[in-house]
Amino acid sequence: MSSRVDETKLVFVTGGVLSGIGKGVTTASIAKLFQFRGYSVRIVKIDPYLNIDPGTLNPIEHGEVFVTDQTWTFRPVDDFQFNISEIDLDFGTYERFTGMNAHPSQNITSGQIYTSVILGERKGDFLGRTVQIIPHVTDQIKKRIWDNVTKDSIPDVLLVEIGGTVGDMEAMPFLEAVRQLIREIGRDRVVLVHVTLVPFLSSVGEFKTKPTQHSVRELQSLGLQPDVVICRAEKELPEAAEGKIALFCNVPEECVISNPDISVIYQLPLSFEKQDLGDILVRHLGMEEREPQKEEWESIVESFQRMSEEVTIAMPGKYTMLTDSYKSINEALAHAGAVCGCRVEIKWIETEDRCDEECLTEDLGNVDGVLLTPGFGERGVEGMISAATVAIENKIPFLGICYGAQLGTVAFARKVMEWKGAHTTEVDQDSLYPVVDMMDEQKVTEDKGGTMRLGGHEVRIVEGTHLNRLYNEAVVRERFRHRYHLIERYISKMGRQSLVASAYDATGKIINAIEIENHPFWIGVQYHPEFKSRPDRPHPLYLGLIKAARDYKTRRGSQIEP
Repeated sequence: MSSRVDETKLVFVTGGVLSGIGKGVTTASIAKLFQFRGYSVRIVKIDPYLNIDPGTLNPIEHGEVFVTDQTWTFRPVDDFQFNISEIDLDFGTYERFTGMNAHPSQNITSGQIYTSVILGERKGDFLGRTVQIIPHVTDQIKKRIWDNVTKDSIPDVLLVEIGGTVGDMEAMPFLEAVRQLIREIGRDRVVLVHVTLVPFLSSVGEFKTKPTQHSVRELQSLGLQPDVVICRAEKELPEAAEGKIALFCNVPEECVISNPDISVIYQLPLSFEKQDLGDILVRHLGMEEREPQKEEWESIVESFQRMSEEVTIAMPGKYTMLTDSYKSINEALAHAGAVCGCRVEIKWIETEDRCDEECLTEDLGNVDGVLLTPGFGERGVEGMISAATVAIENKIPFLGICYGAQLGTVAFARKVMEWKGAHTTEVDQDSLYPVVDMMDEQKVTEDKGGTMRLGGHEVRIVEGTHLNRLYNEAVVRERFRHRYHLIERYISKMGRQSLVASAYDATGKIINAIEIENHPFWIGVQYHPEFKSRPDRPHPLYLGLIKAARDYKTRRGSQIEP
């Protein structure tokens, strides 16, 4: 463990050619290489958009919003503050790879940087000076980076992923700040990793390196020379392509690293180890060379490769056109499946198109479980309610997450309690049976950003419930992100027909989970258990769902055999 700030090494990860090529997984995998060698790490993600945080972004546009356990009070000036628990989805990848919980301050956005500078100017921090991108914005960026080195224990290595693509206007101040920072602390303390796409043209049977060459040239024009070029491609690059990239990008051939498509993302650190990337980074940074201890990680990867069964989980929802909208859920299902020896096949159902019970009965007729997804707003809601209804009637294993739990409760109210018109006031403010309503403290705020019930909260589980048996604990901590909640007076009446509250908050006033007692597996939770799932430690709820789905598949198979 480093004892001084001036001992911490920095790894910057940039991207080229196009976005979405896996910088987040690459950054997490590089962090894992240092962990294999016993070095401590911390990861920062820079997002160039002007939002303070991603909390108000559309999941279809940006993917899921990851929620941290801790809430950070971002205070650009003394009397002005924002509470932040919502951060970029890449932090889910970082947490799953490293096993470390992220802090909200590790996600730096342009919105945070410019807010700090502009409000600082209004407060008089720059009296007599013209406030400019250089040096005032770049100084603020560097300050935020160093703040992440010094907070808590000082890490051996700070990794900084810069979002977007080299050449984007929004990213320019951040890349300039990196150039200044490298100049200030010395080249021997920094590694610059550039992740780029190398397309394969099947018509000519050849990898094309020109986009990578142009991308690196763009980076060089900004005063930044990459030390390592990681090449995303359909398959492993041939030596000729690697040699050409090394020659034109001014890096040694051994520093051109192939990153082909793989079926298990957790295999990537091991792929990098086979190409000696860990040793290359350690030597470049002048760190002590150590034998990587990767046996435990190899065992995790093997668990994903030796699955002998398959279960199908339906995911009815409203953001299914972009699977990254449910990134952590997808991974949590995979974690549970690996432990159970089951490959999880996800059946996506867009509930705006498939909305009535008849078509949902058809859609769910060949699945082994249903996960009703989180979300907001009225689009696609009737389809989600119909899916929950079908799961109730046909005893299909069911897990509702946040909005999914709320709409599952609406389904029970309508179908079992026969409360016609039961709904959430998020959709129908005039419902005769508002079984879901806005939380009291939410009714007094009009701001949308960072004002929900967010972050980690205590969950007190009712003894003797199915939830209690899954956790085998009475009190746990989970991460929340909601404005609306289940209303006690309606849930207590539903208890006569076997839907009961199975968890509350610390005050006993907020219902955190519900379940149906006479159903093999029907649970809804107000929180997001997927954010705590890890490849070696699947969350108990997801593990319970997969086990129930496997049992349901067995029962269903025996019923249709001649």
